[in-house]
Amino acid sequence: MSKILVFTEFQNGKIKRSSQELLQFAATTGNTVAALVLGSTDGAQAAHHGATEVLFSADAGFNSYNPELFTVATAEAIQKSGATVVLASSSSTGKDLFPRVAAKIKAGVVSDGIEIKITGDDVKVKKPFYSGKCFATATFENTNVKIVLMRPNQLPVAAADVSKSATVTELTFTKPSLKTIIKDIVKGTSEKLDLTEANIIVSGGRGLKEAGNFKMLNDLADVLGATVGATRAVVDAGWVGHSMQVGQTGKTVAPSLYIAVGVSGAIQHLAGMSGSKVIVAINSDPNAPIFQKATYGIVGDAFEIVPALTAEFKKVLAH
Repeated sequence: MSKILVFTEFQNGKIKRSSQELLQFAATTGNTVAALVLGSTDGAQAAHHGATEVLFSADAGFNSYNPELFTVATAEAIQKSGATVVLASSSSTGKDLFPRVAAKIKAGVVSDGIEIKITGDDVKVKKPFYSGKCFATATFENTNVKIVLMRPNQLPVAAADVSKSATVTELTFTKPSLKTIIKDIVKGTSEKLDLTEANIIVSGGRGLKEAGNFKMLNDLADVLGATVGATRAVVDAGWVGHSMQVGQTGKTVAPSLYIAVGVSGAIQHLAGMSGSKVIVAINSDPNAPIFQKATYGIVGDAFEIVPALTAEFKKVLAH
C-alpha cells in the first residue's frame, strides 16, 4: 500500500472543490491518504473528504502564498510523510509551486491532468496537448515521488462526511531566509466562485458590442448561481479584467454548463473551455466556429435571447 499526499487549497475558510475532488478520489484507491494543510484553516475539513492523516501548520506565513516558504514546507512534508504520490490542483498556485518542489526533491511532475488512474505505485495521467487537439497518457519513470496536478471539475464530488476524523500532526520544517515578503494582497470585488471552480459559466465575447452589455450576462449568472467569463478580445479591449479570461492565455475551465454569448469560437478560446460538459452557444452568425463545439446552438440576437433566458430561468428556479 502506498501513501498519497493531497495538497489542499482553501478559500474563505472552506476547502476548495478541486481539493475535495482529489481527496475523495485518493480515498477510492485503497491507499493511505494524507492531506497537507498550510495556513490557519480548519484541517478537519480534509478528513471529511477522505484524509486519514492531516499534516497541518497554522504559521501565519502561510496565510498568503509565498513560493519560497511553500516550496520548503511542501518538500519537507512530502519527504517526512513518506508519500510516493502527490496530488494537487492545476491552479495558479499548483502550477507555480510544484515545479519548484519537484526540482527540490528530484520528483516527476505531470500537470493539467483530466483523468488519473493509480494502481499500486503505477500512476497514469491523461492530459491534453496542442490546445486540446490531441490527448496522451503520461507515466512516470526513474522517480520515487510522482506529482500530479489535476484540472478542477474533472472528478466527481460527494457530500462531506462529517463523521470522519483524521490523525492531525503539526508540521515542523526548516524556515528559509526569505528573499521576498508578501505585504498585501488586493482582492477583486466579486464574491462569485473563481472560473476554475465554477460549475456554471456564462461567458461573453465581442458580439456583446460594448462593456456595459456584460450586465446582461451578470443578470443571467445571478439567477443561475454562475460565474461570468470572457474572451481574450474582450479582455484586451479593457471591457473586463484578465481574471475573467477563458482560453489558452487565460483560465482553463471545465464546468457542467458553459453558456457562450457572442463568442465566435477562436481556437485559443476553445482550448480553455472545450472540456465543459454541456456547451450552449448564442451567436447571430450561423457559421461561427463555436457551433462546431456546442452541445446546443441558438442562432439569433443575444440581446433578445439572453434576457428571455434569464426570465425563463427565474420562473423555473422559483418553483
